[in-house]
Amino acid sequence: MTTLTHLQRLEAESIQIFREAVSESERPVMLYSVGKDSAVMLHLALKAFAPSLPPFQLLHVDTTWKFRAMYEFRDQFVAEKGLDLLVHKNPECVERGINPFDHGSAMHTDMWKTEGLKQALDLHGFDLAFGGARRDEEKSRAKERVFSLRSAQHRWDPKLQRPELWHLYNARKAPGESVRVFPISNWTELDIWQYIHREQIPIVPLYFAAKRPVVERDGALIMVDDDRMPLQPGEVPEMRSVRFRTLGCYPLTGAVESEADTLTGIIQEMLLTTSSERQGRVIDHDSSGSMEKKKQEGYF
Repeated sequence: MTTLTHLQRLEAESIQIFREAVSESERPVMLYSVGKDSAVMLHLALKAFAPSLPPFQLLHVDTTWKFRAMYEFRDQFVAEKGLDLLVHKNPECVERGINPFDHGSAMHTDMWKTEGLKQALDLHGFDLAFGGARRDEEKSRAKERVFSLRSAQHRWDPKLQRPELWHLYNARKAPGESVRVFPISNWTELDIWQYIHREQIPIVPLYFAAKRPVVERDGALIMVDDDRMPLQPGEVPEMRSVRFRTLGCYPLTGAVESEADTLTGIIQEMLLTTSSERQGRVIDHDSSGSMEKKKQEGYF
């Protein structure tokens, strides 16, 4: 009898989740944020439905404030794989010029991401959305199920979570409701990196350490990615060896000082680190329990 390794068990579980979710859905979609978790999730989806392409579109809810390297990677990778990518931008945000500097991180995230996601799901009639959230990332995500029911208004109610004993999932929903499905929910950050290394999955170069222009704000190293970022009086970007453990809108994502410029270096760093990967996300610190509040309002 062949014994599966830890990564093989995780891979098999995720592939089964993809297949079961698609069989229970009328119009599924995969949320693609261009980060490492999305890269692994997409790789698993390609395996789950090989030799065909996944039977669903990819959806990128664009804030227009992602790192330039993320947009370059997204467009090149999608073109190479022949994938069907939808890009949605909240038209109200475009019209009003919503940005993290003039309107604050909370409003920026709510308008661009939460409201933008709900708009896209309603506009295209998606009844199931795959997301790359993992339980080890944040405490509110730790208590969310793999198949997470959302109301007709896309709200998440922790009290209505369904039991998932023995990996049995319930995708049934009333008219108007939808389901968010998290195929890599049981993976850790270290699992993600070990799998990327094993499978040689392409990722955005920002995850690797390199000399980059950063300024220090409120204890976070913020990369000056383009000329839209206003510098404070006396603030001068400094070239430092940094990398990103998580990627979001660049003014709201802090880098970490690192020399890990290879996958093996990153894995070694992960084995020694004691801090959360989302410590650099400004939006997670807007208020106490901010992530849970965002999820209840429709955030993925």
